[in-house]
Amino acid sequence: MSTLSGIAGLVRIENCPRSETVVRMRELTPPTWRHDEVFGRYCSLSEHIDAPAREVYEYLADTRSLAEWTLSVRGLTETGEPGLWVGDEMLCGDSTRIYTRTVANPDPMTVDYHCAWDQGEHLWMIYLMRVVDAGPVLDRPGAVVLWTNCRHPHYDRNPWPELATSPDRPWVGDFWDLFHAGHRTELENLKRICEHRHANGLPVTPDWSEVDAD
Repeated sequence: MSTLSGIAGLVRIENCPRSETVVRMRELTPPTWRHDEVFGRYCSLSEHIDAPAREVYEYLADTRSLAEWTLSVRGLTETGEPGLWVGDEMLCGDSTRIYTRTVANPDPMTVDYHCAWDQGEHLWMIYLMRVVDAGPVLDRPGAVVLWTNCRHPHYDRNPWPELATSPDRPWVGDFWDLFHAGHRTELENLKRICEHRHANGLPVTPDWSEVDAD
């Protein structure tokens, strides 16, 4: 007897003929989607970058790159705790401190940014990124970058309101509906930076001692 027989709701060719499966897939593919249906719990993006995948990965894996390709993270410096960086999140006008730790794995070329506003003890904002060689998946040179954010409960409520720079400062979760647009802009920044440097024979990851503060 199949070990799957006691699991309710499974849809497999054994219990759902092809004709019914196609009908079901069409029902699950409406012509339009509400914003919250697409981005309510997860925000996922992807982009092709015409630069070597390994070089794109190495650039992303260097925490200092965040000050170049993100919209508003600036002034990153390493704290006294190895691997933990702190900078300014300029999204709200006045400076909010953002803490980040980069967890990178060179084999699958994954880069996860563990971040939080105001404090560095609990890095609950996690930006999950993977760089893929575009050759096998798109039959073209370059890299594909996959990026997903999950809607952690803290996006809906700031657990540390006493640490806010001002009582009326917006919270990061107030921008969740704009995450896709904001991250799309940042992903396009990443693409332009990597492609420009690669096309001009420059290393994708710069010599940080020569990078302007702006």
